[in-house]
Amino acid sequence: MQLKPGTRLRSAADSTEIVVVRAPSADIDLRCGGHPLVPLDNSDSSGPSLDPTHSRGTEVGKRYADDDSGIEVLCTKAGEGSLAIGDAPLELKGAKPLPSSD
Repeated sequence: MQLKPGTRLRSAADSTEIVVVRAPSADIDLRCGGHPLVPLDNSDSSGPSLDPTHSRGTEVGKRYADDDSGIEVLCTKAGEGSLAIGDAPLELKGAKPLPSSD
């Protein structure tokens, strides 16, 4: 799937919704709950069931990233499924350390 910043996607298996913050230059197999993400406006509600091996959950307001591919997404609606590129999980992005004030 070719992504660009601002693209809104949702999980086909649960309630997770995301927005792409930083997109990779190449196509990517972005998944949630073990199934490919679909456009937010896709109204098909007969989605697949959540894969138990991909059910760590997503947290609203948190960013998930993969340094190798260059993707970064923001979770706008939490869900039970976990985000992944193929079978490789996307990791929760940590906060940047603030500079010290001497």
